[in-house]
Amino acid sequence: MLSERLTPDRIRFATDVGSWQQAIALVAQPLVEDGSITADYVDAMTTAIAAPGGTYIDLGFGFALAHARPESGVVRAGLSYLQVRPSVLLADDAAHPIDVFLCLAATDSGEHIQTMQALANVLTDEDARARLLAATTPADVTSALPQIGLNA
Repeated sequence: MLSERLTPDRIRFATDVGSWQQAIALVAQPLVEDGSITADYVDAMTTAIAAPGGTYIDLGFGFALAHARPESGVVRAGLSYLQVRPSVLLADDAAHPIDVFLCLAATDSGEHIQTMQALANVLTDEDARARLLAATTPADVTSALPQIGLNA
């Protein structure tokens, strides 16, 4: 399921990202480019993170899942990945250093929950998590997913 959504063309790497806002724009870019989300969706994610409590997208282990309501601009389901070096402080908060930003475009709550469960499986698997954080190519990222049975 994750490997169907997180295709190699949606996996990016960046150095010296200046802000969490820039990281959100960069992680969303592949989904905007392929028509999965609109620019309004990117704005909605940025607004939600800037609001009090916006660090709720911090999944732990250096991962953050940027997302907004489907009606904010989701056209079709998708997932994208952005690894940043060095870490970026989510909402400029030192308690939330992020190494990997994911952008989720879910068309409904069921799809959102299903993707969250799949991501939870990845993030609780220490080896898969380490492989994702150490990835240097899209192939490294995608190869971490089948290892825990998410290609079915």
